This record gives sequence, C-alpha cells and structure tokens, in this order.
Amino acid sequence: MDQTLLALILMFGALVALLGAGIWVAVALAAVATGAMALFTPVPLANLLASTLWEASWQWPLTALPLFVWMGEILFRTRLSRDMFNGLAPWVGWLPGRLLHVNVLGCGIMAAVAGSSAVTATTVGRMSLPELQRRGYDERLMIGTLAGSGTLGLIIPPSIVLIVYGILAHQSVARLFMGGVLPGLLLIALFMGYIAVWSLIHRDRMPQKESPLPFAEKLRRSSRLIPVVVLIAGVIGSIYSGIATPTESAAFGILGALMIATVTRTLTWESFRDSLMAAMRISCMITFIIVTAAILSSAVAFIGIPQYLAEQVDQWQLSTGWLLFVLTLVFILLGCFLEGVSILVLSSAVILPMLESAGIDLLWFGIYVVIIIEMAQITPPVGFNLFVLQSITGRSIWQVTLSALPFFLLLCLAALIMALVPGIVTWLPSLIQGAGS
Repeated sequence: MDQTLLALILMFGALVALLGAGIWVAVALAAVATGAMALFTPVPLANLLASTLWEASWQWPLTALPLFVWMGEILFRTRLSRDMFNGLAPWVGWLPGRLLHVNVLGCGIMAAVAGSSAVTATTVGRMSLPELQRRGYDERLMIGTLAGSGTLGLIIPPSIVLIVYGILAHQSVARLFMGGVLPGLLLIALFMGYIAVWSLIHRDRMPQKESPLPFAEKLRRSSRLIPVVVLIAGVIGSIYSGIATPTESAAFGILGALMIATVTRTLTWESFRDSLMAAMRISCMITFIIVTAAILSSAVAFIGIPQYLAEQVDQWQLSTGWLLFVLTLVFILLGCFLEGVSILVLSSAVILPMLESAGIDLLWFGIYVVIIIEMAQITPPVGFNLFVLQSITGRSIWQVTLSALPFFLLLCLAALIMALVPGIVTWLPSLIQGAGS
C-alpha cells in the first residue's frame, strides 16, 4: 500500500476514534497531526510545532473573532429576544402566512447578533412558539420555519463560521461577509415565499386574521428593535463601504451594544461580566481549534496528502460539477455529527488544495460550503438544530425532522442557484476588492 494512502487511512481512523471517545476536537487534531508527523516524516517535530502554533495564533483576522462574539453576547443579554415578537409581528400581518414570518425575520436579526445556528433557533423559538401556538398556527410549519431559519446564524454576517473559514483559506473576512449578504437574503426570500405559498394553499389551517394596528402603534412596538437593527446595519455597512476593517467595526459594534444595553437598563455588572466571560470561553475554544488545525495542515502537507488526493481527482477526471457534488455529500455527512467550525477545520487541510487544483474560487466556495453545513444542521441522525427544537417543543425527533424537510429542500435549491449563478456570492465582494481583512 502507498505510504501516503496508509497515512491518510490511519489519520482518519485515529481522528474518528478520538472524536468518538469524546476527546476535544482541538486535542484530537493536535494528537493526530503530531503522531502522523512523527511516524511518516523526518521533520524536527518540536521546532515545527512551535513555529506553526506561533504563526497560526497571531493572524490579524483572529482579532475580530472575540470582538464579534462579545458584541453578540452583550446584545443577547438585552431585551432583544423579549421585544422581538412584539416588534416584528405588526409589520407582517398583511403577508400570506402572517405571523409565521416572524420566525424567519426574527432568526435573520438574531443571526446577525449571535452568529450561531443553535443560539438563533433557541432564542427565537422560545420567544415565538408560545405566541404562535396560542394563536392557533400550524405546529408543523412553526417547527419547520424555526429549523430552517435557525441556520441563518451561519451565513448572515457577522458570522463566526465565515471568520474561521477566512482564516483557514486565507480569504478576506470583509469580502466573505459581503459574499454572505445576498445568499442570506435569498434564503430569507425562499423561506418566506414557501410560507406564503403554503398558507395560500392551506387557508383552512390558518387562524383568523387579527385587526391591523395604526402606524404609530407599529412604530411604538418596534422602537426597541430599531437601535439593534441600526447597529447591525452600521457594523456591516462600515465594512462594505471600506470605512473600517472587520476588527474596527467589531470594536465600534461593542460600544454600540453597550450603549443599547445601558439605555434599555439591562447593563449590570453581572450581565457585563457574564457576557465577557462567555465571549472569552467561546473565543478561546475556537482559537484553540484553529491553531491545532494549522498543525494538522502542516502534517498533511509534509506527508503529501493534498498532492496525492489531487492526483486521484485528476485520474478520476471529475468535472467541477461532479467534484462539488461529491464534496457536498461529504460535508452533509460530516455535518450530521459535527458543528460548523469543526467541519471546516477538519476538512480544510485536504479540501482546499483540491479546490485550488480544480480552479474553484475559494471565496465562492466559502459561502457555498456554509449553505451545505446549514443543510446538515437539520439532517438526521445528529442535526444540531433538530435536537434544539426537540427540546423546545417536546416533539419526537421524527416529527421535527419531517417538519424541517421542506426547508432542507429549500437550502438545496439555494445551493443549486448559487452553483448556477455564482455572481450571487461574488458580486458584492467584487465591489470591495481592496477591503482589508
């Protein structure tokens, strides 16, 4: 057996065994990488590990990561989740499907705050489900809209997953953020369109329409949401316009979040401390994974695995479309067992060289793969969003999965549209070609 193939099999088997045993992802990555280099390469291990860890830990885009996480943690502890339903409901009552659209729009707003799929689904679900149930909306569609819309936390900037991908693939975080805007809006449009069509077909399963509110009352109910929406728009707009880098805009975002928390009287010493500690824990966890992924990347590079796989792909003579199809299946499979950051970290060392060899735009692929990871979040047996909604609703995993199925298909449609029309991803980033990371 070829030594490179043997190394690949042993590394994959060891990684699966360690992760299956419950070992931390970062520790598993470091153990497999160091073991593989010790067995299959003559490199000076101690020197290489030290230099790799140093190079991976001081990258400038990493500075934006804890800042965006902290901004989200501050806003998460404001009255945002409590005010979201009352703030959004008056504006969607005229649409077919009415208050079901609150799930989609609420997840869109929370996605820009939390940057996490599970947090988005949990927060909006706890807020909206009791209200929708009380009004008599279809339970299956309620769960489905939350399952699908909860995945927006991965694609809508400022997305933590996109920051990690930018670091791993050496892509501009600012351009990745802008690349995620139109696909995120596309998903929101597809989800809201499905709700509208479903409600028109099943008019008998929709509750009675509520009386409309005066415009002044709508504004009053939405007043607490306006500062958050303006803050998010300002953060993303400053990146898009080139006024600030992602790191600088995140710093201003923290100041804005602290001001909002102060005005809404939710900023206490306890909430400030909790938000800071939560941001530190999350940022340290992600950074730990990133730096150990750099060790794995070095290991597979020295062993020659990327070149070996690229040669195999060339021998198979796969077209770009077939290569994307195969990678899509691989990422869906990984997503059934791992969360988004871990998927990117585990696959980047092998997948990215293959993509470059095939001539696939790494910026476009970053957005595409996030859509695929979103699909995996609502795919059994271990789709994280399915378990989140099962715990919230008390329904079986089978019922939640069936409810999420139409939105899984809509995510498939979005991925297909992106593959056929790559400009959906690349158009906005092309306008900020020179933006900083």
